[in-house]
Amino acid sequence: MGYVVSALLIGLAILIHELGHLVAAWWTKIPVARFSVGIGPKVWGWRRGETDYWLSAIPLGGYVLPAVEDHDEFVKIPVSRRLIFAFGGPVANILLSFVCLAVYNVSQGGLSLSAISVEPVVQIGNMIMAMIAAIGGLFTGAGEVSGVVGIVAVGDKIVSGGFIGMLKFLNALSISLAVFNMLPMPPLDGGKIMMYLLESIDRRLLWLHERLTIAGIVLILGLMVYATYGDVQALLN
Repeated sequence: MGYVVSALLIGLAILIHELGHLVAAWWTKIPVARFSVGIGPKVWGWRRGETDYWLSAIPLGGYVLPAVEDHDEFVKIPVSRRLIFAFGGPVANILLSFVCLAVYNVSQGGLSLSAISVEPVVQIGNMIMAMIAAIGGLFTGAGEVSGVVGIVAVGDKIVSGGFIGMLKFLNALSISLAVFNMLPMPPLDGGKIMMYLLESIDRRLLWLHERLTIAGIVLILGLMVYATYGDVQALLN
């Protein structure tokens, strides 16, 4: 049962992330063709207005697809609006983490202004710094990376602690998703933000976007395969 709950919480963290992008698109009036939780072929969905809402087959991410003909049309949207659109997902995950921590703090120490306002901010800051240090450790050989299999396995142990365990796991997932997506590597949000800022300096740098995105996709897929292989080996051992 713990594995199922862990998988559902991963899906919830992804859903909140993509909802952040969707709300940002609405706010900046960027038209949306498709909102998908998961990638790959559609399993279930519906259409509302001009937007298709999908639950897709592979639960390893999600996306909000702007209703534009091609990349050339997308870059005609002002950089400021595209930046808000890109920031929407990570900001939504940080807000979810804030709520999780506020509820956890109240459950442990009682209702207070500090528990629901100040402490979550400090805790989020500490977690972000710890995660940045952990990511840095990957490049020095001091860190380890887990894939979905490993995350679900860890989640199975954490959520066995009941509601508080689920809060802790969802908080960790949400912050992890925010930090990972802010890495300056297309097609991640941080990479898009980096490219938009470079574009605002010199539009001749637009040619870099497609090439860096392809390289980033290859790198991320390779990292996922490596992490999943390590997870399976760890479980077998």
